[in-house]
Amino acid sequence: MGTFFNPGNGSFTQDKNSEIYIDKTELLKFLNKKLGTNGKCIAVSHARRFGKSHAAGMIDAYYSLGSDSSKLFENTKIASDPDYEKYRNKYNVIHLDISSVWDYHKEDLIESIEERVCEDFQKIYGDLLNYRRDFYLLIQDIYSLTGIPFVIIIDEWDCVIRNSHDQALVHKYLQFLHSLFKSEESKSFLALGYITGILPIKKIKDESALNNFQEYTMLDSYPITEYYGFTEKEVKDLCKDYSMDFETVKAWYNGYLIDGEHMYNPNSVSQALERHKIDSYWRNTSAFDTINTFITMNYAGLKDDVMKMLTGGKVRINTNTFQNDFSIITSKDDALTALIHLGYLGYDADRKKSFIPNYEVATAFELALQTGSWKEIAESISKCDELLDETIDGNAERVAELIELAHETYTSILKYNDENVLSCVLTMAYFTAPAYYNVIREMPSGKGFADFVFLPRANAGNRPAMIIELKYNQSAETALKQIKEKRYQGALSGYQGKILLVGINYDSEKHHTCMIEEL
Repeated sequence: MGTFFNPGNGSFTQDKNSEIYIDKTELLKFLNKKLGTNGKCIAVSHARRFGKSHAAGMIDAYYSLGSDSSKLFENTKIASDPDYEKYRNKYNVIHLDISSVWDYHKEDLIESIEERVCEDFQKIYGDLLNYRRDFYLLIQDIYSLTGIPFVIIIDEWDCVIRNSHDQALVHKYLQFLHSLFKSEESKSFLALGYITGILPIKKIKDESALNNFQEYTMLDSYPITEYYGFTEKEVKDLCKDYSMDFETVKAWYNGYLIDGEHMYNPNSVSQALERHKIDSYWRNTSAFDTINTFITMNYAGLKDDVMKMLTGGKVRINTNTFQNDFSIITSKDDALTALIHLGYLGYDADRKKSFIPNYEVATAFELALQTGSWKEIAESISKCDELLDETIDGNAERVAELIELAHETYTSILKYNDENVLSCVLTMAYFTAPAYYNVIREMPSGKGFADFVFLPRANAGNRPAMIIELKYNQSAETALKQIKEKRYQGALSGYQGKILLVGINYDSEKHHTCMIEEL
């Protein structure tokens, strides 16, 4: 058992011993069908924290000769597959994490990788190998010596592509990958190639190192979507086990619609359940900096599109222009596509539209807005909690003042003047409300549509339900009257708690008035 060559099953053992473990071993059934075929090279490009490394550890444990994982896979889904024993612990495995080498060996990356693996080779084969030969030829020699083919796993394969501007190094690195996955020798020694990264494979002129890989991305990962992240059913079952409100977990961590499957961020869901606390677990400086980098780019329509998504909308996007390179962004579509691959936007493939997937990501956007051209918007969002509190407390005059301030901020971006713009302003003004409420715009009820209904979730505490009606050039009193006459409160039929009726009006001079009543 080595560190890089024929590793043990420690990584997968640790995953299985974790408090929350979801069986994703049927991925191995999919991979078994790829062994030794033209489809044996697999590239999984997903956002961080979606289980790519966990899957790599499982692949180690299943294929590597470095351990006997029979006990570890007992009672897992793969164990019932007819071919389970045929492939278990039958392969030479090389597992590399490029980012861990890159951190310390930017100048001699390839040499350092080869040195580390060769140290493992030497422990097993001693003087049987000529270690002066090229690395891929050493692998071929081991295959010739043992007759056992290789499974090669590379985590963070795109680390060099994302971080290096040294084209000579990139070229050398791609040649190294070519020798492992596409050389004539690899056609005999390679049973399976599995690489993971954030970016899809970059098409580099005159480079063909990875064009034989089948790609599975945040845009399209069928049929292995369910193995990266938690499915909705899995989250429902976990919420039941942990006595957590599913609707609240859904609002905070759902939204990654991949191939029609609602996928949840497994890291955030696990932390929320284990701590029994709904919160943002994606709060790190790099997240804010990354979002800010892309949303502050000076491309026509980008700011409008970001505002539309912040107010709950979806925007049409052409993902095909993105060159799979964060350093080459030439349009707003490229900027938004980059955010999809990073996990900061969701993507509806059927409608070809991007959107902010959940409230946790929305809070990351909120913090990312605090610098540059978005600073004014961020200052307005910072007043959202006060607005919600003042609404709940029935302070109509202060509510009108705060909405007026928000309206002044957003109308420079939202260039139309009617009830619809006020609706968008209200969505931004109550930006933090989705932490506690399911906020429904134009909810059908009674004899028409309520403009906004705020439905408290289990984590809302004593916060009341609210129905908000908007008017332009009329009166707040008229808005309240409409709620009552059209029986909008029927939208909350069966709700036993406190309900507030909120009427808001603004006139052509952008003066706002508000009335609040308790039902």
